[in-house]
Amino acid sequence: MTVRQQWAIVGAVLLLLGGGLVAAMHFLGDQLFPVTIGSNAPDFHAKVLGTNRYKGIRDYEGKVVLLNIWATWCPPCRREMPSIERLYEAYGSKGLHIVAVSIDDAATDAAIRAYADTVGATFEILHDPTHDIEREYQTTGYPETFVIDSDGTIRKKWIGADDWNSPGNRALVAQLLGLQPPSVVAESTDVGSPAHLRVAGDTAHRAGLQ
Repeated sequence: MTVRQQWAIVGAVLLLLGGGLVAAMHFLGDQLFPVTIGSNAPDFHAKVLGTNRYKGIRDYEGKVVLLNIWATWCPPCRREMPSIERLYEAYGSKGLHIVAVSIDDAATDAAIRAYADTVGATFEILHDPTHDIEREYQTTGYPETFVIDSDGTIRKKWIGADDWNSPGNRALVAQLLGLQPPSVVAESTDVGSPAHLRVAGDTAHRAGLQ
């Protein structure tokens, strides 16, 4: 066998391996690169209500973000929104950005805004009828929420409704903002350590899957 033939065989093997890798990334992308606690938050493309402008996670670079994916037809989404609003009232002025992205297909921007007003939501509402954000974040239910730190890392993932004004959630947000945690939590748990934040996020993720 000549040297040229040997290199041809090597090239063919590399092409096969490369093709296999591309196929694996296409069909097993969610398993190979799951969006979960510790992942970088994927970008998305959602419309600012009543405008022709769009925003994504890059617009909140360097900020602490609670990203909520919801729909007007989702009863659990409606149940949790008042607690999101209370969390926003407590920490919005201190640096927390709450971004609730509606994935409604048929509802207009005006209808989504009117719905948000009925539940008293004053935080930012965006609209993604293309469902791009669901694909990017690999969502499996509604609502689904991600707490993202200022480095763009997901620190908590929760599937289903939650009480976002609970002491535990307030402590997590306060820690990420560099603030003193609520005293009721500070007396019982060391929420200042990164290990605690990871445990809290892992517990939340498991609970959301039940």
